[in-house]
Amino acid sequence: MKTLYVIDNNEKTNYKYNIEEDTIIYHFSINSSSDVSIDMSKEDVTLYYYYNNINYDDNYFNIKVNHLVDNTHSEVFNHGVNVKTNKLKYNVDGVVIKSANKCICNQDNQIINMTDGKSTICPNLLIDNYDVDSNHAAYIGKFKDEVLFYMMSRGISLEVANRLLLNGFLLNSDSLDMGKIEEFVNEIERI
Repeated sequence: MKTLYVIDNNEKTNYKYNIEEDTIIYHFSINSSSDVSIDMSKEDVTLYYYYNNINYDDNYFNIKVNHLVDNTHSEVFNHGVNVKTNKLKYNVDGVVIKSANKCICNQDNQIINMTDGKSTICPNLLIDNYDVDSNHAAYIGKFKDEVLFYMMSRGISLEVANRLLLNGFLLNSDSLDMGKIEEFVNEIERI
């Protein structure tokens, strides 16, 4: 499986991918906006796309995954932390064209507001075929008070509890090469 790491820091970026082999993309963003377009153009190919961002200013993330042939499979996971009272918007499109049969098109979108940020998630499934398995989920909120309370009742300070939850939320894959994302890991420590 091909693995790509992308890290953005305080910039606006555009990415275009043509996926022709099983691929994992880890996209880490610090206070950046991104437009991503992904074409799945070869049959029997799977994509795992992990977008993790830390946001301080008004930013957005637009992603469009196009299933163009039969038997393609996409799993898109978007996890963001809105640190201040700013805006963060996710626009996530999963597209399956009429001639693309037996596709799987899934997305999971979550934004944690650390304060009173304004967050929006628009999970869109644009499916023009009946022979498709497709799901989406969206959550915007804070870490649950009961989870923080439980951790604090075990002697963990609020600051450490938040940091542990942030690490689990933003570094959500066992196969990450931590050396490639050191800048992002250090930014979690600064929140």
